[in-house]
Amino acid sequence: MTAARAVRQNTVDGLVRDSALRVPDRQAVRYRERTWTYAELDAAVSTGAAVLRERYGLADGDRVATFAHNSDAYLIAFLACARAGLTHVPVNQNLTGEDLAYILGDCTSALVLADPDLAARVPEGHAVRPLRDAPGSFLAELAEPLPFVPDRDPYAVVQLLYTSGTTALPKGAMMTHKALVHEYESAIEALDLSGADRPVHSLPLYHSAQMHVFLLPYLAVGARNTILDAPVAEEVFALVEAGLADSLFAPPTVWIGLANHPDFGRRELGALRKAYYGASIMPVPVLERLRARLPGLGFYNCFGQSEIGPLATVLGPDEHEGRMDSCGRPVRHVEAKVVDEDGAQVPDGTAGEVVYRSPQLCLGYWNDPEATKKAFRDGWFRSGDLAVRDAEGYFTVVDRVKDVINSGGVLVASRQVEDVLYAHPGVAEAAVVGLPDERWIEAVTAVVVPRGEVTEAELLVHARERLAHFKAPKRVLFVDALPRNASGKILKRELRDRFGQADCQGRQDR
Repeated sequence: MTAARAVRQNTVDGLVRDSALRVPDRQAVRYRERTWTYAELDAAVSTGAAVLRERYGLADGDRVATFAHNSDAYLIAFLACARAGLTHVPVNQNLTGEDLAYILGDCTSALVLADPDLAARVPEGHAVRPLRDAPGSFLAELAEPLPFVPDRDPYAVVQLLYTSGTTALPKGAMMTHKALVHEYESAIEALDLSGADRPVHSLPLYHSAQMHVFLLPYLAVGARNTILDAPVAEEVFALVEAGLADSLFAPPTVWIGLANHPDFGRRELGALRKAYYGASIMPVPVLERLRARLPGLGFYNCFGQSEIGPLATVLGPDEHEGRMDSCGRPVRHVEAKVVDEDGAQVPDGTAGEVVYRSPQLCLGYWNDPEATKKAFRDGWFRSGDLAVRDAEGYFTVVDRVKDVINSGGVLVASRQVEDVLYAHPGVAEAAVVGLPDERWIEAVTAVVVPRGEVTEAELLVHARERLAHFKAPKRVLFVDALPRNASGKILKRELRDRFGQADCQGRQDR
């Protein structure tokens, strides 16, 4: 039986136990000065499960929120929840105030495991224990091994994955062991994950992409994993040069940052073999520049969303030529099609909403039957993504359905306009949104982070020479940075809220 095939017959925590049986003495995880072999990691997970159940008094199905930075303790806490029959709730460590209170209140957490520097943000009324770096922390409790015999149900909800909230309030996608392990198998196969790889995990572990597309699947195949606090260029470069890293996942913003780093052209990065990107659309001009600099590096485009685990489609290294704007074809356990507003499949080459059918899908949204009913239609999940499928089965995402701009009664996809803007040397980053306009209903508006000196007039001329008149931006607004969530997704809702209140004929200065 192949490693990938064995995955789906297991539970999330069971994958680590299987790897511990196969390669007990192999290093599983490195974080700062600490390392764990697979046998040590599995033992820590069992001890953590015993601590959660016997010392902390938690019961089947209780929600345990983790409000913390990247660390080995974060990983162990999630796996211990899985082994203990609890429901893990990863929480964005950047949240404060009402946003944090909303998620903790919505999931009705029985316990919050928090890093000491974040604990003060947790609203009153929630039970809080330190995750690490404090006396009596969860990590410190692991020093004394405790036995634990799991009684896991593969159909139980193991995690609530809260959506990023880019267009509305976050919703808790209910993910079962069964859904996630199917997604791990899809990831292992589509992304060519191997036990011989040395991946670096630098994005937030609360985010489903880093945890469920890479870290857990890599643990399932017995790879040697390094967890970083953040995607710091100097640390990534040093790991590659030391032979400790050959695989990296990052959103386009991070890849752009690495490519623009002053040391990028001087460091010896030949050992880097696999480059994974996703979480937001990689502008085609940027990808072309990266491939020109690193011709031996294989690029994989990963696309999906929290509700499907989150991997849905992949564009492999040998598939980029001629279709670099595509997000690829569905992975093993995902069936996808493009439909119109009534749910009828549209012909290839026609834009419509992508819908999925898959064992990777969530059960629905926690405490929100109305949103669940709206998201699922006849067994298919409505993604909210506008895409086109070609005759060979490759999907190209045009936009989020809610981000399509209605300009003068004609629908304009922001992605095409953004690609044109990225081709201008004076544009570092760009986001295109529709803002209220008396004449156009919504005016196509470009929000740009400039590179060097560039004027609105220059960019308007550049766009008008390359786009139909109704697609070209009516205005360009300059900003120092685009609002993003931790996974790299641009928060266009924030841009619409911020600039939609301004005078439609006005202009924001840098």
